Amino acid sequence: MATVELTFSALPAHVRTARLVATAIARRTGVEESLLDEVRLAVGEACSRAVEAHRAHCPGEPIRIELRDDSGRFEVTVSDQAPSDEIQQEQPVDLGALSDSFMSGFGIAVIAGLADDVEVFPSPKGMRIRMSWPASLNGRTP
Repeated sequence: MATVELTFSALPAHVRTARLVATAIARRTGVEESLLDEVRLAVGEACSRAVEAHRAHCPGEPIRIELRDDSGRFEVTVSDQAPSDEIQQEQPVDLGALSDSFMSGFGIAVIAGLADDVEVFPSPKGMRIRMSWPASLNGRTP
């Protein structure tokens, strides 16, 4: 199992870098070529949502991305530190039950349509969005 961690400041220009890194690692992990656009778009949407939240609530705090391959899956977790008073404890939530303030337009709905599996963990200390796609362990490049 390999893990790559990336942190970046809440600037829209850094979202492109996060998308490029995620796509490169997904390709190396063995995600099918036909799914790479979905990875790129979902990671971009999650990072854009985090940048928007940080710029409104905590512009000096970094956004964190964790990319890992584990048991035939490529997994990306985008974590922000923007506080939310609506959530009292961290636990996965039903994506259909999120309020408009969490949706940031339709960002999380878009992510759910692009990723194979999505979990959203809102908390008073920020939000984590975990996305994953199938990956071929044999598809990795050395």
